[in-house]
Amino acid sequence: MKKALLLGTTGVAVALAMLAFGFVAGSPQVAKAGTAQAVQTAQPVQTAQPVQTAPDTKIDRTEVEGIIRDYLLKNPEVLLEVQDALEAKQKEEQRLAALGVIKNAKDQIFNSTFDGVVGNPNGKVTIVEFYDYNCGFCKRAIEDMRALTKSDPDLRFVLKEFPILGPDSQKASVVSMAFHLMMPEKYGEFHNALLGGQGRATEATAIKIALSLGADEATLHEKMKDPSITEAFTKTYDLANKLQITGTPSYVVGNEVVFGALGQEVLAEKIEAAKAAL
Repeated sequence: MKKALLLGTTGVAVALAMLAFGFVAGSPQVAKAGTAQAVQTAQPVQTAQPVQTAPDTKIDRTEVEGIIRDYLLKNPEVLLEVQDALEAKQKEEQRLAALGVIKNAKDQIFNSTFDGVVGNPNGKVTIVEFYDYNCGFCKRAIEDMRALTKSDPDLRFVLKEFPILGPDSQKASVVSMAFHLMMPEKYGEFHNALLGGQGRATEATAIKIALSLGADEATLHEKMKDPSITEAFTKTYDLANKLQITGTPSYVVGNEVVFGALGQEVLAEKIEAAKAAL
């Protein structure tokens, strides 16, 4: 038994389970009812001998814990293997959960009327980016978007406002969505200017860019009050929660959620995989 325990916690679990169900080594087997027993009358009758039973097996908790501790100290790589296995299991569970969400919320993810689109609006493959105008990683990732849409004429790049970095981000996104409602054809320019600009994005900086692109100020302020903008944010937060998106940038490509600014090459690989799956 000690040897089994040294194989790890699995051995311990099995041994304990066997003991719990009454499997004791050396226990006599009970004959099934109705089994015929042949009696040889020619042979002398043997005197029955006392049945030898296995001694009662008890597990000392302290001893078991000591064995496990010693094993792990001598083989610490086992803990890394367990951690890797746990992470792999969690990632697979997350992937399967995301598949269901993407299937059930396809239009909301890929075709929301509140989202801006750059690249080819009729492209065969769509990538969706969840972003915040004050996210430093998003600011750097804007170059990935530009490079991907330039190199792939068949790519549709959807921009989903996901302001999570405070009031400035929320107010800047309100202006952004109001501008999109007014002048969707210039939204890409607006997005590049605000996300690619220096300094913190605020309501004031967003309005300044919108006006520079020809938006009427009075109309812009009126659009900023549109209750559908708040409704769109609520839907996006709910969607992100279901997809387990908690940071920016995050992407949806085909049937996969991609977390973090992983760079142009990784995104290009995901896009090619999505194309192959069509």
